[in-house]
Amino acid sequence: MKIKLFFLSFSICFLISKAQNIPMYVGTYTDGFSEGIYKFDFNLKTGGLSNLQLAIATENPSFIAYAPNKKYLYAVSESLGGTVSSFKIQENGLLKFLNKVSSNGTGPCHISLNKQGNKAVVSNYRGGSAAVYNISRDGKLNDASQVFEYNTTDKVSHAHSAQFFKDELYIADLGMNTVYHYKLKNNNYELTTTSIFKTTENPGPRHFALTRNGQFIYIINELSGSITSVKKTDSGFEQIDFDSTLEDTYEGKNACADIHLSKNELYLYGSNRGENSIAVFKRNKFDGTIEKIQTMPVHGDWPRNFTLDPSGKFLLVANQKSQNITIFSIDASTGTLTFLHDVKAPRPVCLLF
Repeated sequence: MKIKLFFLSFSICFLISKAQNIPMYVGTYTDGFSEGIYKFDFNLKTGGLSNLQLAIATENPSFIAYAPNKKYLYAVSESLGGTVSSFKIQENGLLKFLNKVSSNGTGPCHISLNKQGNKAVVSNYRGGSAAVYNISRDGKLNDASQVFEYNTTDKVSHAHSAQFFKDELYIADLGMNTVYHYKLKNNNYELTTTSIFKTTENPGPRHFALTRNGQFIYIINELSGSITSVKKTDSGFEQIDFDSTLEDTYEGKNACADIHLSKNELYLYGSNRGENSIAVFKRNKFDGTIEKIQTMPVHGDWPRNFTLDPSGKFLLVANQKSQNITIFSIDASTGTLTFLHDVKAPRPVCLLF
């Protein structure tokens, strides 16, 4: 009887432990230290990362994204020519290659999917273009259905990120200092606004975060170390705030990278490469303005990308140059961060839950 109870207790503990762990994929640069996309087990209770595995060998998967059903994973490849690939997620969490298509521009640096999982959009940094793809039911990418070219005779585009929102599409262009706005009409995206904010400066919009209702957009500017806050109105868009991500005393070089809202949308986080920090902002949920409340060192070098875990209790940072991932707990009442620990990872540049 005691033996049966022991095995029953052991089985229950094993199942609880397994249920607490979820996969986290890591996109990397494969320049001698890395081989492709990696997978960790993430513990939702402790914030621990363990069991590092190579999910699939592939060249320079610098940005990765899930299908909404999490049966497929997509990655851009900053290889010569520029490509984007689709993978099937197997039962063991490793990836199986499905197909590869052209990114329609050099230096693809970002990919995202719509909520239906039938469209993807890729941003080509060096090529100055963005491409929209239809996705088949088997997860494979079709050739691009639309390609937007942004270079002009007197300006060089650096399309850096894009996101769908319902029947809309936003594309941030660091080179042109703008965020384009498109609407879906007759299955094609048509440009409705050449810029959702106005500037005569050179902020370099890179990534952005949208509230769930789509009313507010927060754009992190790589070159100026700042966040531009924009409100969507009945007549278009209105800039409502502009805030530095840096400490007043910081005087070195800096390049902002990533930005995310907390799960409850009360806090906003942005990464600084140079100051090597996460800037934490408290967000006014009514008027959308933000106020900086913390600068947290990332305990690493060059935080290119970061993410919040599905529970909203932890924030994880991919430090490209120091080759480590740092884990922070998030205070539920204040949104502030506390450093917990870090793990080594080969050239991490994108984290995906």
